[in-house]
Amino acid sequence: MKNTESTENYLETILILSQKLPVVRSIDVATELGFKKPSVSVAMKHLREAGHIVVSDKGYITLTDTGKEIDDMIYERHRFLSSWLISLGVDEKIALEDACRIEHVISKESFAAIKKNVL
Repeated sequence: MKNTESTENYLETILILSQKLPVVRSIDVATELGFKKPSVSVAMKHLREAGHIVVSDKGYITLTDTGKEIDDMIYERHRFLSSWLISLGVDEKIALEDACRIEHVISKESFAAIKKNVL
């Protein structure tokens, strides 16, 4: 099953929040992304049904192994691409925005080739 950009953004947001907060809840994701709670609740239901997250009885969100695997791939791309663009002289804000868009559409092959030739 192909992941959508939306799925990848939610998973990445959950990862980033889990590094900042003791627990992650839907309201935290909604606040971080600037979305309404009902929209995030629907997205969390889809992520849960896809097996990417687990939500505890208290509403705490945890990435599953498959969710973490997808997230690790996207987050690696984001960090690498934004750093690379900044090193090329792109303004940091623009580099972060561009990396966020590129990370979802670049193929594994192209990303591996860029990494190989940049490093």
